Formats: sequence, C-alpha cells, structure tokens
Amino acid sequence: MIDLNSLAIFAKVVEARSFSEAARRLKMPISTVSRRVAELEDQLGVGLLERSTRSLRLTDVGGEVFEHAQRSTEISEAVSGIVSNQSATVSGVLRLSAPPSISDTLVVPLVIAFQASYPDVRVQILVTDRFVDHIAEGVDLVFRLGMLKDSSLVARKLLTYRHQLVASPAYIERVKPPEKPQDLLQHRLLGFSFWRPENSWILVSENGAAETVSFLPFLSMNDYAGLASALLEGVGIGELPPVVQPGLVRDGRLIEIMPEWRFRTFDLALVYPSNRHIPRPVRVFKEFAAQMAHTLFPSLPI
Repeated sequence: MIDLNSLAIFAKVVEARSFSEAARRLKMPISTVSRRVAELEDQLGVGLLERSTRSLRLTDVGGEVFEHAQRSTEISEAVSGIVSNQSATVSGVLRLSAPPSISDTLVVPLVIAFQASYPDVRVQILVTDRFVDHIAEGVDLVFRLGMLKDSSLVARKLLTYRHQLVASPAYIERVKPPEKPQDLLQHRLLGFSFWRPENSWILVSENGAAETVSFLPFLSMNDYAGLASALLEGVGIGELPPVVQPGLVRDGRLIEIMPEWRFRTFDLALVYPSNRHIPRPVRVFKEFAAQMAHTLFPSLPI
C-alpha cells in the first residue's frame, strides 16, 4: 500500500519546486523530506523527479503521480476540515438515564444549563430506578450511585454525599427523640424499598462503631420525593439523600436526627461504556456536569 504521507510530501516538493522550500513549509528537516521522496520512488520502482543542483524536473511517470497526489492531498484537507468544523460545533442528540430521586433537583437543572450553552444539542432523558443497558437501549450516559460492578463501564464522579436521617419538627415535638440507633425501633420509620417486608439501616458513629437497625417500615416507597412529602406531614422518621429537595433541611422544615450517627457516603457518577468512541456532545456534557454539579450542591453532608 502506498504511503499517503510520502505522497503528500512529494506533492509539496513539486509545488515548492525545491526540497528546502518544501521542508520549510512542512516544518520538517530537509533530510526527512528527501528520504521520504526517495522511499516513495523505491516503493513504486520508478523515478519521479530528476534532480540537479539548481532545479527539479518531473519525469513522465512523476507527472502522472503528481496529479493523483494533489487530489489525495485535497481530499485529506477536506476531510480534516469536516472533522474540525464538526468538533467546533456541539450538536446532535444526547441520551441520559437517571433515577427519579435526582431528576428534578440535579438532572433537569444540569440539562437546562447545558442546552443554554449548547443550543444545538437535543436531550432525551429516561427516568428509571432499574439497571439500564447502554448499548441495547441506546443510552449515552447514566447517572448512577455506588460502585461499578461492570468492568466494561467507566465512571466520572460528580458528587459524594451521605443520606440523612430526618423528621419534621412537628413529629419530634410529639415524641421522645431517639438518642441511639436502637431507639429508632420505638418510632414510626419510613423506608425506601419496593415490596420488601423488612428494611435495614447501617449507621456509623463518630468513633467508627457501626450498628444495624432492621425494621418493618410503617410506610415504604421506592420514591424519595414521595417519602419527603410524608416526612413533611410528620408521619415519622426516614432517610433522605441531600440532593432530594435540599431546601427542606436547609430551611428547617425537616431536621436531621442523631447527626452523630451517620449513613455511609455514596459517589454519584456519570457512567458510560469504555469500549467505544465518545461523541462530542457526550464528552462535553460529561465535563460540564462534573463542574456544574458542585455549583448546584456546593455543600453536601459527608
């Protein structure tokens, strides 16, 4: 197969009518330019140039090769221009998947801000708690909590935080506040689950001691936004991620219970397949989200 780079160098030598001028334009040593043209002649088995101390002249075969070399160079430059223009403009469709708990407070604000900066990108969002197959379902990026189990995926961390044990002030006024994990069993507890009869919370103290609280939820739901509404009504005590309606704790409408006993921290990440080319909208959104997430949540409990 003909070396297209050598062909392009040969065309530049002919256009410049000088090895030294071609080397200057190509920003290459003269010796390299001369060697590449000689290697092309050896590969073809014919002479392309007749050299003298003062001039260059194309052979008959060299003239025909030069015409094709020019076209090859023009095609290469055109392709480079297409790629460059495409890279300069971020456009296309971006397909995301996220759990319901962060769709309104994190995902939607991220997407709105992203599209304000890149208006030629259309975004489709699949909101679901189930596992999403990137390839089969055509999803570019998935918002996911926790460790990766699939080695074919790559994670770009966005946020680190822990859930909080919370209740409404009205509920706490009616009962004796718990002081240690096992005291929670004397209260109405709300759990995040789906058709599971029993829930468990693992709480870690400030000195590193861990306790597990297993309980039958007074109310269970697989939607943190719904649990937040129930907690606001004073139904009981439950856990909430700080990215779900963060204003509730910030404004004192919900208060943290036993802050000296804490849930473990989670990493929230954008996950994508590692074995394929990443389209520009995906790559740009990934970096945009990593920066913007901290702006949306500058202070998270950890």
